[in-house]
Amino acid sequence: MQRRASAVWRGGLKDGKGTVSTASGALKNIQYSFAMRFENEPGTNPEELVAAAHAGCFSMALSNELGTAGMRPETIETKAVLDFDKTSAGWSVKSIHLDVAAKVPGADPAKFQSAAEAAKKNCPISRLLNTQITMSAKLA
Repeated sequence: MQRRASAVWRGGLKDGKGTVSTASGALKNIQYSFAMRFENEPGTNPEELVAAAHAGCFSMALSNELGTAGMRPETIETKAVLDFDKTSAGWSVKSIHLDVAAKVPGADPAKFQSAAEAAKKNCPISRLLNTQITMSAKLA
């Protein structure tokens, strides 16, 4: 299974502008810029999209883990806070914190915590942070 997305950047780092799109059409030419990424201009940026992906992935993974443990969630709300900061090596994603609130009727608290830990460890986006990256690069 493959998922596809693309980005186009025009211009220099600080004065340029870019767009991101997904093959599904969920995102289509969504604009982003230096100011949206490194300052406080409203709009999206790659790190915000990673945080959204992690929140969504984790919520589904937790639903799966709860189901495996015999619990059925009514709702799972996950907020992801990605810490993006300048380090001596350059800009880096330093951490992601998941804040989870779940309504699971009749859930055993210990089993819920165990399911949440398993979901955090096994969610594909959690594992993404330690993955092989390949690339082909060419000049057009």
